[in-house]
Amino acid sequence: MPLRNIAIIAHVDHGKTTLIDVLLRQSGAFRDNQRVAERAMDSNDLERERGITILAKCTSLEWKGTRINIVDTPGHADFGGEVERILNMVDGAVVLVDASEGPMPQTKFVVSKALKIGLKPIVAVNKIDKPDERHEQVVNEVFDLFAALDADDAQLDFPILYGSAKEGWMAASPDGPKDGMAPLFDLVLEHVPEPETREGAFSMLATTLEADPFLGRILTGRITSGTIAQNDTVKALTRGGEEVERGRITRLLSFEGLERTPVERAAAGDIVAIAGLSKATVADTLCDVSVETPLPAQPVDPPTLAMTFRINDGPLAGQEGSKVQSRVIRERLLREAEGNVALVVSDTDEKDSFEVAGRGELQLAILIETMRREGFELTVSRPQVVMKEDPETGQRLEPVEEVIIDVDEEHSGAVVQKLTERKAELMEMKPSGGGRQRLVFHAPTRGLIGYQSELLTDTRGTAIMNRVFHDYVPYKGAIQGRHTGVLISNAQGDAVAYALWNLEERGPLMIAPGTRVYEGMIVGGHSRGNDLEVNVLKGKKLTNIRAAGKDDAVSLTPPMILTLEKALSFIGNDELVEVTPESIRLRKRHLDPHERRKAERRAAG
Repeated sequence: MPLRNIAIIAHVDHGKTTLIDVLLRQSGAFRDNQRVAERAMDSNDLERERGITILAKCTSLEWKGTRINIVDTPGHADFGGEVERILNMVDGAVVLVDASEGPMPQTKFVVSKALKIGLKPIVAVNKIDKPDERHEQVVNEVFDLFAALDADDAQLDFPILYGSAKEGWMAASPDGPKDGMAPLFDLVLEHVPEPETREGAFSMLATTLEADPFLGRILTGRITSGTIAQNDTVKALTRGGEEVERGRITRLLSFEGLERTPVERAAAGDIVAIAGLSKATVADTLCDVSVETPLPAQPVDPPTLAMTFRINDGPLAGQEGSKVQSRVIRERLLREAEGNVALVVSDTDEKDSFEVAGRGELQLAILIETMRREGFELTVSRPQVVMKEDPETGQRLEPVEEVIIDVDEEHSGAVVQKLTERKAELMEMKPSGGGRQRLVFHAPTRGLIGYQSELLTDTRGTAIMNRVFHDYVPYKGAIQGRHTGVLISNAQGDAVAYALWNLEERGPLMIAPGTRVYEGMIVGGHSRGNDLEVNVLKGKKLTNIRAAGKDDAVSLTPPMILTLEKALSFIGNDELVEVTPESIRLRKRHLDPHERRKAERRAAG
């Protein structure tokens, strides 16, 4: 059967997963009466809750006697490690662009990777049914983007389709006909070449890795040359050509609709999943025993942020989670780093703590959230930027990100001021339609830690921020951190409403009455610059004199609800976030006040 392999790439929220839903439905991959969840490709809970794709996934369908393998890719730059490798599996890409937002940073990031490999993209302008669509400008912006990324003439001559994935149609003109996805299918068959295959024995590049409780490690990739059958013996080679292991293929799986089905044999050009190897990992070449040279693999961008994961050593440790030992935490982190190439896990000088470096706050927050759902308890430090040293000059270099912010005009001044304070440079400022402005900055990653929540406050929740790694530049100097101090509990017990009511004027509280607190735990923000130790357990003294005062009914302002991302962006360098399956607490690194003062003196002197 003829084959086509395509990837669907776009910025976050531009409709990739929704489009694949429609393609599967219209190609007859599902039975008419089959119940299928919305965004069927987003399989894990976190993806469904947040409405984002985190892991790249494959699916396959048939159209006019041709089998089309489709790869759904994540849209967030933090998961870009996934995208880079996946593009090596496909021969064409559908670049999805929102009809009102146009090409965004992530589009640029992924498209540059696709053009580098030599893919000829198809541009699909989605969400044409939006009232503020501006398809002509968007197509021009896409063309300018391709030209800026040094696309060749064949790549610049891209076909364009317009449509709405939600309404289930694509057509060559914005006005329709609105009768299904057939134009997109036909264009894929016409425009995307058949997979290139090489002569010779079996070889394939492993592009994604996952752990299955029944089959063990499963490696997915596209077969570059030769054929493979179940029970064949293969070996794994690193990028440098060293042999990692040899093993027998216990299970060979092909993709059909949303299912993976076992097959006896697969040939060059097919995308398959292989089980049976215990050490091979992503970017390794799986090949016949006779092959000596590995396939070229794409190096992965370096991690830019690091966090320290520690055991939970607070007074309430081990009461809510079941996995609390450092050994178990370490095993889990190393298992994660196996499958996720963009993560680097290393031991630190301190026992019971590990350094995890990744692409961005979101990627690390997703990892913490996944672990807490599995029953882990841990404490994590504030994210720190991974610095580099220039080999020639010996200068310190730090990562800089390209930040694009869409904001209402009235708030643009506040955004520019805040980011300039954080050592960002304004590169471009242009209207983006509907009374909004698009601001483009080059900002150091250090300055962006914790900025998201501040931005939403400054712009009344109307701003949209997107960021993508740009480059390493010389160190830009100190950046002012959080201006205010925190309120710290000085005793252990259950918080009392009367005590909290008396503390309200000191600053915003983060706990409700009845919350369990301990010495050294952060219970709120302080309105001034210093930390303040407070007693949240103090109840009202009872007397036998009737009170004429107004303080009998205590009415409290609702506390700040801390999400994981919010907590990570709020804490200072001497503070930790305690994460358990049921709670997120903030605490000082040193719980004892004397230890804290000692540490402050050491830091100062």
